[in-house]
Amino acid sequence: MSDAGPEGELVESVAAALRADTADLDAYHRVLVSSIEGLLPPTMVEVDYERSLGDRLAGRAGRATSIRLHLGESTLELTSRHGNLVATVAKQVRGVTISRQEVPVAEWVRQLAGYLAQAAGESAEARAALARLLGTT
Repeated sequence: MSDAGPEGELVESVAAALRADTADLDAYHRVLVSSIEGLLPPTMVEVDYERSLGDRLAGRAGRATSIRLHLGESTLELTSRHGNLVATVAKQVRGVTISRQEVPVAEWVRQLAGYLAQAAGESAEARAALARLLGTT
């Protein structure tokens, strides 16, 4: 179900651009980070890694195990649990989490797309980054 109007179409376009194979969180992390680079400041993106001894010796970050996006009063989180992706949306008020809900990954992506579309409406830099993501530049 899509929202009517140009804003709804933009959200759907952004959501489609952010969709990828979500079976592997580490691979999705790479896709997501490259997609949203320039749209969100690095302080809004938090990634947890699992590092093997080989990763540590080689100076690699390791394998992503969770991604948290701090978007105003919401935190969107993807976590890998037993080989499955679990998506949650948490709402905060003055830094206190008042609700946390598990949602389908598609809904998580749609909420992220809505936030990015809204940010693009408020910032020329975000608009340019969103245009690059959608391939319209």
